[in-house]
Amino acid sequence: MDRNSAIGLTLIAVLLLVYFNFLAPTPPMPDASPAQVTTPVTEGDTLTATTETSLPSGDVLQQYGSLSTALTGNESLTTVENADLRVQLSNQGFIKEVELKKFKTYSQTPLYLAQGGNNRFSLQATYEGKEIDLYKLFYSVSTSKKNDTTHISLTANTGGTGYVKHIYSIPPAGYQIGYHIQTSGIVLGGKNLTYRWNDQVPLQEKAIADSRTKTTINYYTVQGEFDNLSQTSNDLETEALATPLKWVSIRQKFFISAILARNSFSGGEVKTVANVNDPAIVKEATVELYIPTEDVSTHKASFAYYFGPNDYNLLSDVAEGFSRNLDLGWPPMLWINKFVIIPIFNFLEGFVSSYGLIIVLLVLFVKILLLPLSYKSYLGMAKMKLLKPELDLIKEKNGDNMTQNQQDQMKLYQQAGVNPFSGCIPLLLQMPILFAMFYFFPVSIELRQKSFLWAEDLSTYDSIINLPFTIPFYGSHVSLFVLLMTASTLIYQWQNNQLSNVQGPMKTMGMIMPVIFMFVLNSFSAGLSFYYFVSNLVTFAQQAIIKRFVDEDKIMAVMEDHKKKMLAGGGTGKKSSFMSKLEQAMKASEEARKASKKK
Repeated sequence: MDRNSAIGLTLIAVLLLVYFNFLAPTPPMPDASPAQVTTPVTEGDTLTATTETSLPSGDVLQQYGSLSTALTGNESLTTVENADLRVQLSNQGFIKEVELKKFKTYSQTPLYLAQGGNNRFSLQATYEGKEIDLYKLFYSVSTSKKNDTTHISLTANTGGTGYVKHIYSIPPAGYQIGYHIQTSGIVLGGKNLTYRWNDQVPLQEKAIADSRTKTTINYYTVQGEFDNLSQTSNDLETEALATPLKWVSIRQKFFISAILARNSFSGGEVKTVANVNDPAIVKEATVELYIPTEDVSTHKASFAYYFGPNDYNLLSDVAEGFSRNLDLGWPPMLWINKFVIIPIFNFLEGFVSSYGLIIVLLVLFVKILLLPLSYKSYLGMAKMKLLKPELDLIKEKNGDNMTQNQQDQMKLYQQAGVNPFSGCIPLLLQMPILFAMFYFFPVSIELRQKSFLWAEDLSTYDSIINLPFTIPFYGSHVSLFVLLMTASTLIYQWQNNQLSNVQGPMKTMGMIMPVIFMFVLNSFSAGLSFYYFVSNLVTFAQQAIIKRFVDEDKIMAVMEDHKKKMLAGGGTGKKSSFMSKLEQAMKASEEARKASKKK
């Protein structure tokens, strides 16, 4: 054998050794205990599926005592539907799935507020001195109907008359599910049972960043106090709740999963955290609540789940304070939304099917409502425009002497009978309504998945261009409604500058703010930016109409007549309280400046 042949045989031997030891497939081994698979079967309105569980260990059997007979069995799933929900219950006592039948996700898939892969429930109790989880037992299931309400009873017997029972009640329509926990003939130790609900909230909407800033845990105490965890934070947020609670909700942007007590929970703890690197999970929410053991044994442990939309028209009927899950801003924006905007919007919904047209009509209604303030604002700016030549002369005369300049200006305003803030005050009074819209549109479920023009969904941003990169503080898309709103706002600001004598930093700021809002609103609701754009267009038309009724020559004549009367009287006339306070503030400021300079 030559050298080359020896090397070749050696390499072949090495390859064979590597293959059989590392690469060869492992032959299948016989299964000592093959898994049993049962095909789901339909029985009327219920769907039952079974999976086999392994036999618990001796330690576990000892831990569960007389309840250990309920530790073995097969999980079965019972499905009940009403007009709005499809609910799937496990025979281990907890809710397995909840589907909202009338809603879809942004990608048009079924919308689940509870699902096996995202929700975990446990109900810890003390029994015969040991900690047990009542949601690990297997219960016998019975179904009944009363007054069109379906009742699902899940019972675990302990021998004799003792039992643990969970009862779920599903009405023929609506988003609430009744839930009762009962025991009889057994004694659960400790003051409380510990109920835990972990919800990995899946992405249901278009933008996960926006969904995260609208997802949190809200809670309401028996004293009527509402509070929540920070909704804008992605870090771990936790709160220990020492006071009795009426309800706790996991609130998303448009949907709510909540548990409510007929009596109260004796306390609890809530947590939220977001993994910003996970594009499928918005936030992970954990709710831990304490259920009084006495309520369970006396059959007073009565609760309700709410799985449904975050709709103001529905929430007020669920429980006291439950409507506060819909964030409509602080007063006075809250009052404006509750008593003005929402009623008008609901009224228009009854007659108009296009939500874009509803927004236009809403703008018109608000503009008519604010017409007296708009008229006064325009009139005030017109007066300031007529005084601008004299104000310029005063500024030229006094130069850098700001104190004398302000005093001469105040004297001119008083002689002409003009309030320098008459154009600004009406605008400030309109600001709460503008900010109320800032809260209303992003959380209005009525706009969800409603298209208009190029916007496929008015509840989220419209996008005409998707950028291949992300612009800091702007995003990776271009919203056309926001661009139109910005352009119209700049034109509106330029027109106002022609009517007023605003100069310097204030004038510059007035032109910069619309550009700043272009960055802020680029990822906001398209309905909001469309509202502001239409509002600007209506304002242009409104000013053109008002201008026809404002005679500048007549205004000038009135101011000149006022000046003559003031000069003829040889005095300064009676000052308004506002002007007097303003003059006093100016004098105090000047005295403080002189004292500081002297020191």
